[in-house]
Amino acid sequence: MSRVLHEHYPDARCELDFADAYQLLVATVLSAQTTDVRVNGVTPTLFARYPDARALAAADRTEVETIIQPTGFFRAKTESLLKLGAALVERFGGQVPGRLSDLVTLPGVGRKTANVVLGNAFDVPGITVDTHLGRVARRFGWTDETDPVAVEHAVGALFPRRDWTQLSHVLIFHGRRICHARKPACGACPVARLCPSYGEGETDPAAAARLVRTGPRA
Repeated sequence: MSRVLHEHYPDARCELDFADAYQLLVATVLSAQTTDVRVNGVTPTLFARYPDARALAAADRTEVETIIQPTGFFRAKTESLLKLGAALVERFGGQVPGRLSDLVTLPGVGRKTANVVLGNAFDVPGITVDTHLGRVARRFGWTDETDPVAVEHAVGALFPRRDWTQLSHVLIFHGRRICHARKPACGACPVARLCPSYGEGETDPAAAARLVRTGPRA
């Protein structure tokens, strides 16, 4: 299944726009409870105004709230970003650390965010368990776990560590485009014949094709 999905999504990647580890960390924190498209819509302005952790730590709260408002929960996210910038400055010299054990100590950063940053900014393999990856892994029968950490370990045990980051991208792409939560497009799925959950969604090829998304959700 993994091989087929990799062939089907040759361009699978992180869909957040970023230039460095700081930008990816901030963008990933902002991506909670919203879409990557909305995050990418606000980060150019945010990064132009606050290009590094020191600038973010000294940011004007109201200004940050105004910039990131389209991402939702903007007051809570602003609080997290200001604390994140301060923690990076005070504890890591303004630099984003490259170890999971350090990243998860930062405000607003859990294992999912840490693995996104490690895998895409530091080339440290990691499995990013968001709602899409967890759902797809369970439908594939790779795990029965619902706890993200348990899913991370269960899926990681099935594949070589070097493949973890790209596998995450492929599974997330599949979850966003075909294996939807409420109405999966089973009839348009490239691994339909291998999937133990085939039939949970639309199986008619024509009807399923209409459910397929061709890009990230706005």
